[in-house]
Amino acid sequence: MTALPGAPAAAPVPGPVPPEPVHPDTDPDHDTDPGSPPPESRLRALARFAGRNPGSALSVLVVLVVLAWAFVPGPFMTHDAFATATADRLQGPGPAHWFGTDDLGRDIYSRTVYAAGLSLRATALAVAIGLVVGAAVGLLGGVVGGLLDDVLMRVVDVLLSVPALLLALSIVTVLGFGTMNVAIAVGISAIAAFARVTRAEVLRVTAAPYVEAAVGNGLHPVTVVLRHVLPNSVGPVLVLAALEFGGAVLAVSALSFLGFGAEPPAPEWGSLVAEGRNFIATAWWLTTFPGLVVVAVVLAANRLSRAVAGEVER
Repeated sequence: MTALPGAPAAAPVPGPVPPEPVHPDTDPDHDTDPGSPPPESRLRALARFAGRNPGSALSVLVVLVVLAWAFVPGPFMTHDAFATATADRLQGPGPAHWFGTDDLGRDIYSRTVYAAGLSLRATALAVAIGLVVGAAVGLLGGVVGGLLDDVLMRVVDVLLSVPALLLALSIVTVLGFGTMNVAIAVGISAIAAFARVTRAEVLRVTAAPYVEAAVGNGLHPVTVVLRHVLPNSVGPVLVLAALEFGGAVLAVSALSFLGFGAEPPAPEWGSLVAEGRNFIATAWWLTTFPGLVVVAVVLAANRLSRAVAGEVER
């Protein structure tokens, strides 16, 4: 609007005042990452979890300690695992030797820590072989079906009819001695269980309406498998992998106890127990402490597998 001649000019209407910028470092309410809880909240959450699930918390601690032994054994070893000291032979547990010494004066605790590397690497390889090959067999049989599924499942039935440890013993007898051959034998004995579980989950998922809709929309079968079938079938298979980890520790230790593992003087948990069986009446610690470590790892793995199964079922 044009002002009339001689009329006083209208005062300008004040506009909204822009807010004063606040620097993130000077604003106490500013959160650089709103999605992540503060460290205090994480610690409180961990404390609450440990209070509600002491068994799971203890199992996690056992697994973390044993993994640390396997990957960085040096800081945990109090003596050289291979050093002999005749003057210290067959000493009982004490401040100098936490797990005692063997008939050559070697520190049992340090040898148990060192043995974690060989034993857990063999266990991890065995579970990986069973998981990858078994999952591939189960996925192929469940997706393709027909004659191929019948043939694969009959082979799986034959493998399941033989006890896993006996099957692993038969295979390692053919392959020969060594930690790698023990891992391969234990892994082959676990293929059948993974194949069965994977096939059952694949058949369950492929019957779901969303998979049938994806097939009806013309998606490529490989795309349907990779996008829908495989991701929704993997949960129970991972639970089985956690459960098989404990069984693989037992199987690897058993074959090592029988002498099929690493050659002396390299220690494995099973070979440590075997070395002490001749002194069990006079030096109980030679077999007790390595055996207790095996038991603790197996129980921890089984407890964690049940926790994972509970989360998958939710």
